Amino acid sequence: MSMDRRKFLKVAGLSTLVGLGSSGAFELLKPGRVDAEMEHGHHHGEHHEKAEETGPKTRLAMLIDIKALTREKAEKIVHTCHHLHNVPNWGDPKNEIKWIWEDEFEHAFPDSYNEYDEILEHSPFLLMCNHCDEPPCARVCPVEATFRRPDGIVAQDYHRCIGCRFCMAACPYGSRSFNWLDPRVMLKKEMAKGRKLNKRFPTRMRGVVEKCNFCVERLAEGKKPGCVEACPDVMHFGNLADENSNVRKILRERVSLRRKLELGTKPSVFYLI
Repeated sequence: MSMDRRKFLKVAGLSTLVGLGSSGAFELLKPGRVDAEMEHGHHHGEHHEKAEETGPKTRLAMLIDIKALTREKAEKIVHTCHHLHNVPNWGDPKNEIKWIWEDEFEHAFPDSYNEYDEILEHSPFLLMCNHCDEPPCARVCPVEATFRRPDGIVAQDYHRCIGCRFCMAACPYGSRSFNWLDPRVMLKKEMAKGRKLNKRFPTRMRGVVEKCNFCVERLAEGKKPGCVEACPDVMHFGNLADENSNVRKILRERVSLRRKLELGTKPSVFYLI
């Protein structure tokens, strides 16, 4: 599959311009709102579903409980994720690789002001790939290295990635990192200081993009994502398409919000407040 320059600029440029021009406002989702949305999608269908698919639709989602999140728990979650996926620590923001990271409310939701601000502005926030139901990153990848799986996870094939960074330009959430330097060099230095690599997860090479993958390698073994296992009171993971799932039950009881809903990407990461 190939994509010419004009088509890329149309797709990626619109995503970037809308992201820059928007106020970053969010929409509060009242308890039960997601039930209504999913029921609507069930009756009308979604264009990316294949007619031959059978069985219940799966859309994996992550819920992050801001009220339960502390700085200590945020650090534990980030450390666990980066350790499991052999993310190098360059100690330099310019070369930083991040799958999940801590930030402030004002950066996660810039220029958003409402009655919840006094609570949220002093709370730590964890940011990650939103595994969008309509991922702009997948649309612009010229080699299909980034793609949306049937279960909703936006996955990436490191071997197919050519380092064009079109996906980074298209992502309105800043969720992707580019390996400007060889991560294996830094990992060797860290190993010399006592760090242990996770030999069950591949290390990457210079010139490829990477991001959170919802721990697909753990899901394949019947395990929960590493962040959920590290702090189960903060991170909740489940099938958004299943009305009886843990995430749907929580969203029936809690007010939640998602980032940049106005872009139409339909993010699968919810923040419980």
